[in-house]
Amino acid sequence: MKQYNLYNLIVGWTAFLVSAVVYLMTIEPTTSFWDCGEFITTATLLQVGHPPGAPVFMIVGRLFTLLGGSSHNAALMVNIMSALASAFTILFLFWTITHLAKKLVAPGNEVSIGNTLAIMGSGLVGSLGYAFSDTFWFSAVEGEVYAMSSFLTALVFWAILKWENIADQPHANRWLILIAYLIGLSIGVHLLNLLAIPAIVLVYYFKKYEVTNKGIVYALLISVAILGGLMYGIIPGFVMIASWFELMFVNGLGMPFHSGAMFYVIALTAFMIFAIRYTIRKNLVVWNTIVVALTVIFIGYSSFALIIIRSSAAPPMDQNSPNDTFSLLSYLNREQYGERPLVYGQYYNSPLNPAERYTQGSPYYTQRDGKYVITEYRVRPNYDDKFKTLFPRMWSSMDPQHAQEYEQWANIKGRPVRHQNERGETENIIKPTFSENLKFFFRYQVGHMYMRYFMWNFAGRQDDIQSHGGILHGNWISGIDGLDKIRLGDQSNLPEQLANNKARNKYYFLPLIFGLLGIFFQFNKGKEGRQGLWLVSLLFIMTGIAIVIYLNQYPLQPRERDYAYAGSFYAFTIWIGLGVAALYDALKKVLPDNINAAMVSFLGLLLVPGILISANFDD
Repeated sequence: MKQYNLYNLIVGWTAFLVSAVVYLMTIEPTTSFWDCGEFITTATLLQVGHPPGAPVFMIVGRLFTLLGGSSHNAALMVNIMSALASAFTILFLFWTITHLAKKLVAPGNEVSIGNTLAIMGSGLVGSLGYAFSDTFWFSAVEGEVYAMSSFLTALVFWAILKWENIADQPHANRWLILIAYLIGLSIGVHLLNLLAIPAIVLVYYFKKYEVTNKGIVYALLISVAILGGLMYGIIPGFVMIASWFELMFVNGLGMPFHSGAMFYVIALTAFMIFAIRYTIRKNLVVWNTIVVALTVIFIGYSSFALIIIRSSAAPPMDQNSPNDTFSLLSYLNREQYGERPLVYGQYYNSPLNPAERYTQGSPYYTQRDGKYVITEYRVRPNYDDKFKTLFPRMWSSMDPQHAQEYEQWANIKGRPVRHQNERGETENIIKPTFSENLKFFFRYQVGHMYMRYFMWNFAGRQDDIQSHGGILHGNWISGIDGLDKIRLGDQSNLPEQLANNKARNKYYFLPLIFGLLGIFFQFNKGKEGRQGLWLVSLLFIMTGIAIVIYLNQYPLQPRERDYAYAGSFYAFTIWIGLGVAALYDALKKVLPDNINAAMVSFLGLLLVPGILISANFDD
């Protein structure tokens, strides 16, 4: 077992070095499109970027820019930070795959040479498959938050598996505390990291309780409650309560600005210290773990104090000027982007209620003459209830072209609904049906904005020109002419600029096939396999389809959004790694153990990371 652990360390760090070298060879030398220039600027001089901010990224990025010496190297150093964070993601992905593969290949403490080769091969194929995948490689070499976000997600998921190994030993809960702290820190990078929480809760349930179908449902409900509590409770709630104290101290007691917020932080700190000491004195182990976990989450979350501090210094870039608790709350809630309905809301052509077109919301407070004064109120449109629906997917009226796109994607016929406008005139408005609403969801949001990206990474990519639904650009291809011809037409007589596009990548479904083998292998490997399948599936769904539902994207997006689903592709590459273990298991009775393990590992490396790096290197 000691020898296995040594090999696991050595091969894991080898995967790190290989990916780090490749990323540093292909790194952006300066800045690339979209938000990269902004993030590099915020890191270089600690300026305030777009909501909801990324203070942990800013702090770490600032340290890297200092290592670069001259300010001319600032962009390069932030890009290097992303490359190294991405390489560490590959390291922890490798150890995650080997942890899951060992449970299925060699569940006991005795691990043969053949078992070790197969497990290491699984880890290498899966981790390097992700390292050289289209979406992750692109984000790994530019100064964006997604590389660091992926690193924290990988670290948190690996940490709960480390806890699983020693859960019954003394002090095992320290891993849970580490996870809580990392979650707190990850809030200061990107909220995508929180989506690993359901999988973490499931690992805890599988280890600590007798597993039943009802128990799994309860565990999932608890995990969703924790996730919702963090996203809609702790993150905005902490600042909201601070704003109440701030208003009372400044306007009510005549104290200086920020005095109420400081009092609240000190009072909360004192309460946490008291709660920790009390639970220790009363030997309340579970409650002590919960209180300490909440404390370290707040410690990680406290990085957002940097946003107020830097905004108060009036830097050149100070988006939304979040220099007090009121503006910080608006900043964290991303109010500048408006609202999009998720559970119940309007269609894109819903008229306003003529009786009350708008409703007044909460006030905006501004610092003036030593007090907070109300300068205006938030206003929300009040849509006619007859034009609302459950699960609204076609909601955007921000651009007239959105209506045309909705009608094309969902082939809308609708049904006429009578509406009396504000002038008292009765008119018929075509309201989409719920089935048309679902058609848009599956065709555009799931098909075009998720499955297309999924297939980019595991089947092949047509080119790097953005697609809005046509067959010429931005689709997935496989490289198998007959199949591609059915979907996209004849691919043999394309113009040179399309046929030779550097992002025209063909993987022939090989990564996808290995992933499907891994899924079936887990499913057919008894209790351990099924539990592992639950974990990876939950991570896959929460960072994939769940994000699709939450984002509720409108058509004609300004750019491709594959980066948002990198966590889902991460989960699928775990199955790609387990596909090697599946082949090893299937050929056990046919080939000698060591030859079998070496052969399937080599084959996996050739057919997945090999084909990915050869196709994607020139992108």
